[in-house]
Amino acid sequence: MMMRRIILWTVLGLIAAAGIAYAFWPRPVPVDLLTMAKSHFVVSIEEEGETRVRDVFKLSAPVTGRSQRISLEVGDHVEANKTVVTRIEPIDPSILDVRSQVRAVAEVRAAEAARVHAGAELERARVGLKYARIELERSRSLKKNNTISQLTVDKAEENFKTQIAAVKVAEAALKMRDFDLERARAQLISPQEAVSQRQTRQFLPIRSPVSGKILQIFQKSEGVVQAGGALVEIGDPRDLEIEVDLLSSDAVRVEKGQRVEISNWGGVGDLKGVVKRTEPFGYKKVSALGIEEQRVNVIVGLTSKPESWKRLGHGYQLDAKIIVWEGEVLSLPLTALFRKGERWAVFVAENDTAHLRYVEVGQRNGLRAEITSGLKAGEKVVSHPGDRVAEGVRLELRQALSGNGN
Repeated sequence: MMMRRIILWTVLGLIAAAGIAYAFWPRPVPVDLLTMAKSHFVVSIEEEGETRVRDVFKLSAPVTGRSQRISLEVGDHVEANKTVVTRIEPIDPSILDVRSQVRAVAEVRAAEAARVHAGAELERARVGLKYARIELERSRSLKKNNTISQLTVDKAEENFKTQIAAVKVAEAALKMRDFDLERARAQLISPQEAVSQRQTRQFLPIRSPVSGKILQIFQKSEGVVQAGGALVEIGDPRDLEIEVDLLSSDAVRVEKGQRVEISNWGGVGDLKGVVKRTEPFGYKKVSALGIEEQRVNVIVGLTSKPESWKRLGHGYQLDAKIIVWEGEVLSLPLTALFRKGERWAVFVAENDTAHLRYVEVGQRNGLRAEITSGLKAGEKVVSHPGDRVAEGVRLELRQALSGNGN
């Protein structure tokens, strides 16, 4: 009886020990494995861009005046030095206040009085001329009889010529007073009188300096414009380029000639372009989150056939993807990499066991990184090493992936 109990408890103890050993026995960690293989690796910068006409001409008013209503519409075609965009007329006089009105009336009266004075001076000069002519004729008659000397005759001739000049001076003075009167009366011209004379005014036609299309009209209705005031913008929508504003830290990686992929522009398929230049100055721009950013404009030229983007115009929004580097290399998702001290490392699966491997990382984009050393094609790498994966841990394949992420 005693022996049976001993055997029973011994068996039960063995079973319990086996259960405990089984419970704490190291089990393989299920992981996803990547097989290293060379694939096309692309490093790009993606940002929103905006189309613009390469050469935009802003037509301004050369003089201050009243611009007639612009009959052209945005998108209308214009020809250089032929199409009249608008006409500028002289502006109407302003309404005089009481003080200016009294002053203007007084100036008219003063000008009228000055004219009367100038007329009297002219009449006196004419009388003097008439008397000088009579004296000259008398002196010449007396000289024939040797009654007077030649000196007296000469003085009579001098006086006659002096009186002729005095008449001319008086006539010019009268004309000056006429002009002064006309100028004084002009100050009293009211806006109503100016409107009634508008049909007889001269106007200045404003012609388009270049051929193209109207991109924007700044002042369509009739109104007063100042000299230098913008009227319209003119450009050729067939000569488009794209302006992409990048962070200055990204712009330093962009070079002339780099390939650009253009998407979300509203048409079918993606467009192609090439970097033409990076502008040499930056500017501050406040982001949607209220953060000040230093931005730089990168200019992209379209290389796709014009027929494919003919519906694009000035100021259209799109997405630009600038390819700053690409090549056939070994690469890994960033999730497979982790820092081990100052170096990058991965876990390599060899004989179903995890082994720590240090690697060198080259180019990186937002999802993947180029592996320049430490791994070879065909090796298997843990794609998402968790805290259970460590050196020497047995691994169990959950899903096999290729090194390019497919």
